[in-house]
Amino acid sequence: QVQLVESGGGLVQAGGSLRLSCTASGRTFSSYAMGWFRQAPGKERDFVAAVNWSGANSYYADSVKGRFTISRDNAKNTVYLQMNSLKPEDTAVYYCAARERYSGSTRVADYDYWGQGTQVTVSS
Repeated sequence: QVQLVESGGGLVQAGGSLRLSCTASGRTFSSYAMGWFRQAPGKERDFVAAVNWSGANSYYADSVKGRFTISRDNAKNTVYLQMNSLKPEDTAVYYCAARERYSGSTRVADYDYWGQGTQVTVSS
């Protein structure tokens, strides 16, 4: 079992930055691929970014490519999402997810564990 706790959400003006963190319990964090997803009110949960077990490979949704960066620190059991040049359409609850595979995925159904989510609100 893995428990995930997100932090770092908040209210920011358009063009600003936020860094989300997700810390995992357990001693096998480095064997999991990690992902970030987001869900706006009334919409489905969408893929944002994913990183493989080592951090060497990462994947991004087209809507965030060039603005967001996913990274991980296996020594700290933590994955990060650096969000720059934020837009009002980035407003959503952001979820961290862990996958019991070495490689990441863009699909919600491929992840085994989820955090409780953290709210990100971008004002115009």
